[in-house]
Amino acid sequence: MATYLIGDIQGCYQELRALLARVDFSPAHDTLYVAGDLVARGPDSLSVLRYLHALGASAKIVLGNHDLHLLAVAHGIKPAKPKDRTQPILDAPDRETLLQWLAAQPLLIDESARDDGGFLLTHAGISPQWDKATAVACAREVESILHSNEQAWLLRHMYADQPDHWEETLEGLPRYRYIINSLTRMRFCWPDGRLDMQCKLPPAKAADTGLIPWFKVARQQPLGHAIVFGHWAALGGAIQPGLYGLDTGCVWGGELTLLRWEDKVCFTQPALNGGA
Repeated sequence: MATYLIGDIQGCYQELRALLARVDFSPAHDTLYVAGDLVARGPDSLSVLRYLHALGASAKIVLGNHDLHLLAVAHGIKPAKPKDRTQPILDAPDRETLLQWLAAQPLLIDESARDDGGFLLTHAGISPQWDKATAVACAREVESILHSNEQAWLLRHMYADQPDHWEETLEGLPRYRYIINSLTRMRFCWPDGRLDMQCKLPPAKAADTGLIPWFKVARQQPLGHAIVFGHWAALGGAIQPGLYGLDTGCVWGGELTLLRWEDKVCFTQPALNGGA
């Protein structure tokens, strides 16, 4: 039995299946954790959704920003982004089954109780202004809305970069936006922990801006557990003790990265068609 974690698949179905075949992944014995962004820019997002849905309890998934946007597009709230290749999902006969399954996925998975020390899994990371209990509670708060008849309302109003600073007293949409942005869009912060939603550069190229990666901001209360995330291909796969960034840009012509948790061995599959 093995625990595998994978970064942003983004519709790169062939690479996903090739990588899982290389490690002899068995749904009967192994578990696959996916760090969000199952869909969007790659060639076959529909097959990715169908495959992961078919894995049942053997697939554990968190939602990414592209997944949330797909749900908004499906509700007619937003148009598909120009580079997205998700129309086959919207035209599929099993569209509703797949979209309902996707919307039921969490924003954060807490595996910190594992005997091996465990991990926290989100798409973008965990706000440096949160401790673990706050992060989990905030994720569950937004998930409860996504899993309710208020889903479309939240998706319609989630598109904003403010507020950029966490306060426990935040209420309503400002609170929900901060939670969604932290868990699915965050890359850089200001030294005081405020979020910056604009910069997408590699950290070295952003050094003169005053921005720092979210995981380098000093926390008042350390999380005490490893964080696994995706979302930030420009990091080139930031893997170090306690921090595992698994987005290595397969959809952009890079690689798809799979981490076996038990021994921290990584397996990679180069993009097969040159990327999006």
